[in-house]
Amino acid sequence: QVRLVESGGGLVQPGGSLRLSCAASGLISSINVMGWYRQAPGKQRELVATITSGGSTNVADSVKGRFAISRDSAETTMYLQMNSLKPEDTAVYYCNAEGRTPFARPFDSWGQGTQVTVSS
Repeated sequence: QVRLVESGGGLVQPGGSLRLSCAASGLISSINVMGWYRQAPGKQRELVATITSGGSTNVADSVKGRFAISRDSAETTMYLQMNSLKPEDTAVYYCNAEGRTPFARPFDSWGQGTQVTVSS
């Protein structure tokens, strides 16, 4: 079983910054890609950013230039640095990871989500 735990959400004023973290643990042999998604009230979940095992990143146009995705050297903890936050960034942010267990079984796991609220 693979577990993802997000942290770092909270309330911030417009123009402020937050850094989200996602720690993966459990039966992990390899992680192919990790990503951040968000879901605002009444809206569908949307992609924010992804990072592959090779280090390639993909960032949504709506946050490009303001958000940056990264991971640690062990490739089991992922970060989302969010700068110049706007009220429209308010959402629950979810961590996702896809990979394989030591038994070569694929997994696609989600975290429980962390609330980010941008408001004055």
